[in-house]
Amino acid sequence: VQLVESGGGLVQPGGSLRLSCASSGATFSSYGITWYRQAPGKERGFVAFISSGGGRTAYADSVKGRFTISRDNAKKMVYLQMSDLRPEDTAVYYCNAGNSWGKGTLVTVSS
Repeated sequence: VQLVESGGGLVQPGGSLRLSCASSGATFSSYGITWYRQAPGKERGFVAFISSGGGRTAYADSVKGRFTISRDNAKKMVYLQMSDLRPEDTAVYYCNAGNSWGKGTLVTVSS
């Protein structure tokens, strides 16, 4: 499955962004999807997960209550709604399905 992230950009602290992960794979709906992020000089880390049918989600403690993951299997899309963004959320955000990774989208939170 091929994955392409979009929606990143520059946002002020307290602002919001919605990231999208688009897939071209026919089996997209059979995959759980995970968002990861990698800040400069740090290792890639878990952000959020959604099961194949969308019924189960999980979040890193650092984003719980601020980020929401969702999916639309008919459109082969997964979204990450990010609110109350903080400078420490600055990172390249990647979506992952099985062994497939997108190239990432950069989110910069700065005033």
